[in-house]
Amino acid sequence: MDAFRVLVLWQKDGSFIKESGLSPFAMELALGVCRRHLYLQYFLKTLVKKMPSLEVATVLEMGIFQMFFMEIPDHAAVSTSVELAKAANLQEGSARLVNAVLHAARRSGLPALPPQKVRRVSIENSVPEWLVRRWFDIYGGTRAEALAKATLTRPAEWIRVNMQKTSAPVLAQKLGITGASILYDRYIQVPADVKLKPILESESFAKGEFSMQNPSAYEVVKLLDLKSGLKVWDACAAPGGKAALMAEMDSSLEILASDVSESRVLKMQDVVDRLGLTNVRVECVDALSSRASNRFDRILLDVPCSNMGVIARRPESVYRITPESVKELAELQYRLLESASQALTAGGIVVYATCSPDPEETTKVINRFVKEHPEFEKAGEPVYPGLDDSRFDGFFAQALRFKQA
Repeated sequence: MDAFRVLVLWQKDGSFIKESGLSPFAMELALGVCRRHLYLQYFLKTLVKKMPSLEVATVLEMGIFQMFFMEIPDHAAVSTSVELAKAANLQEGSARLVNAVLHAARRSGLPALPPQKVRRVSIENSVPEWLVRRWFDIYGGTRAEALAKATLTRPAEWIRVNMQKTSAPVLAQKLGITGASILYDRYIQVPADVKLKPILESESFAKGEFSMQNPSAYEVVKLLDLKSGLKVWDACAAPGGKAALMAEMDSSLEILASDVSESRVLKMQDVVDRLGLTNVRVECVDALSSRASNRFDRILLDVPCSNMGVIARRPESVYRITPESVKELAELQYRLLESASQALTAGGIVVYATCSPDPEETTKVINRFVKEHPEFEKAGEPVYPGLDDSRFDGFFAQALRFKQA
């Protein structure tokens, strides 16, 4: 019932599934249905003459997903779906309809996919057709299809070790994680068969010995070329992971971590307190309109974006993106870069980052900024951490240097 409720809320008002507090099984079911939503709708349309209400369709999608994409016996998936339709007090006859449609699905098996390639890739991977076509145009067919397939994968989970308090091997042993991959001496990959809930409820987490973070963040932070004693502004810092990473890397840094949302700022303060970081100041600041009196040696600007590079982690995002929203985001991103960069000292570095590799939000923003602000220059090449390692989130980051007068 909880997974059903969360899925209905997601479809009605865009609520984030991961923030719903579901049990592990319900979370797996809800995220799975969300990831394959377009495919499940396509399958459902082959089984009914007229699409049922959103609530009944959701029960059916959950049933189909359990039957074909989870290790649950068909009879169990059918019976629990019928009981769910009854318990949810849906319209009369809904339980009979659910029973009939799911038995028909079991008899028919998975439906044939459309022959047209873009349409097929869209349906098979539950990525809207306009977005698949965009990827075909930008990246070509092979990479576009790989990007679409990657949205269905369960993303790798990583622990970032607070090396001011412990080490990766010691922490892995305390948490009972054996044979795990360790990167940069501070990231532990959580094996797929290890449950996250006990890890997050552990004493080590409460004591601030680790956080959850994808190592792509480290690749972004490296571009800042941090030195001891520098003043750093993380201008769109929530939820605070990169600011915390920088503070853990060097306790001599003076870091301002800010966000425009007061509620997110409060959560960031909780993160800083749990980790015991004394060199991070948390404030509510609108980077878009701020005329910072302080000057910073380094600025990290991880801008709001379409989330195209982390669809597997945030499957809801793929259904929110539109061509218009990408253009609007790109304009916002440019304005944020213009505003925040004014707080940089001469010779300083600002790193512009997004969790989207789309050119509209990345290279086009950078090229426009450098053209209109010749006092800045690109410092090295951009990084795309997820391009060569599928375990990494699909970030983009580019360092820009404020030229000496």
